[in-house]
Amino acid sequence: MEKLQNILSSIKKFLSYNIFDSENIDITVGTLLAVIVALIVTTYLLKLIHKLVTAKLPVEDKNKFVSIFGFFKYLLYILIVITVLHSSGVNLTVLLTASAALFVGIGFALQYLFQDIISGIMMIMDQSLHVGDIIEVDNKVGRVFEIRLRTTRAITRDDKVIVIPNHIFLTDSIYNYTQNHNTTREAIRVGVAYGSDVHLVTDILMQCVDSHDGVLKSPKPFVLFDDFGDSALQFSVHFYITDSFLDPKIKSNIRYMIDAEFRKNNVTIPFPQRDVHLYASQPIKHSNIITAPNVQEG
Repeated sequence: MEKLQNILSSIKKFLSYNIFDSENIDITVGTLLAVIVALIVTTYLLKLIHKLVTAKLPVEDKNKFVSIFGFFKYLLYILIVITVLHSSGVNLTVLLTASAALFVGIGFALQYLFQDIISGIMMIMDQSLHVGDIIEVDNKVGRVFEIRLRTTRAITRDDKVIVIPNHIFLTDSIYNYTQNHNTTREAIRVGVAYGSDVHLVTDILMQCVDSHDGVLKSPKPFVLFDDFGDSALQFSVHFYITDSFLDPKIKSNIRYMIDAEFRKNNVTIPFPQRDVHLYASQPIKHSNIITAPNVQEG
């Protein structure tokens, strides 16, 4: 019995050994071991929770949960360390007061970081953006291929990557071409000379879009007679496609077809025209007489 008491006394003395000792902060071996054990137990519990929650989730939702779970995991670690230190008798008030100026500086430096992280969590939870969506940011169109907790990455039509801070999606207006579905309506506008057969123009435009493989048959394309322009009759042909990321290429092919059909049917795309009127207080004199330079004979 006495031997057991000596062992317990030695263990208690070891756990009470001061690693860091000051006037207001006292950290012992027992406190350090308590923090380590708490972190280990928390890690195993979080792994179990992660496994149970993501077991039946789709791949896309699983990736989103991993991002949110990673953020809250580190936040929980910080709270556990603070709780264990406080319950072990460590005066955290003095430590926080002494580091107030440092925390203020860190807060200013990290305000955009946390703004992006919170925005990323809100985006993931309200499903406002998905991998594969076609978006337009700063007049650049890109396809989203990765949504992280702080940034979103999209590849543009010229194979360049845009890294977008997540707070942009909450503070600015972003065009999402495929938010509701993959089908988008596109349009090509063209002007023809006054006096052209408008029904022939309509038939040519419909024929060109109907014959393109990238244009959907349903919903059906249609042509609008937009306006009587300054120099031309303005038409637009509207059609539906399933991949707006390839929109410029599809439009270019259709324009080639329209130009070729216009040439075959003698439909003219006019140049801009302007009438210039000259006003003068006196009649403008014009002379066709060209005066030759004086030549001296030698």
